[in-house]
Amino acid sequence: MTFALVDSPVGPLTLVSDDGALAGLYMDEHRHMPVITGDRDDGALPEVREQLAAYFVRELKEFDLRTSVRGTDFQRRVWAGLAQIPYGETWSYRELAEHIGAPKAVRAVGLANGKNPVSIVVPCHRVVGANGSLTGYGGGLVNKQLLLDLERGL
Repeated sequence: MTFALVDSPVGPLTLVSDDGALAGLYMDEHRHMPVITGDRDDGALPEVREQLAAYFVRELKEFDLRTSVRGTDFQRRVWAGLAQIPYGETWSYRELAEHIGAPKAVRAVGLANGKNPVSIVVPCHRVVGANGSLTGYGGGLVNKQLLLDLERGL
């Protein structure tokens, strides 16, 4: 595994590569950021860098990257569901739970959402509380709002 640091409008991002695939994308002081081991290679993951740059200037609305994420089967279902939330829109945790066929697992969906290892690319920032309020985000609520505003063109 290698890691790279890249600047962004939400502050420094740590990109983690596993055999050339994106295994982690964490904001500075990310709540669930694991201890990163491996060699630093700031030239790693050029496609991720290009797509992130395009995303931050609103030229890219859907990422197309090879990822290598580790999680339970349920977490992977949640993360796949997150990837289906349209750019610029938000869903509640309940809507996401219903979408993945687990309508009674709202809390478990929230926990899996919080463990998403590739934030931004898998848009966990698009999930909000039932009343539309911003709720927990590993990268902080300020960054969550910034990402939502970016996608809404605000």
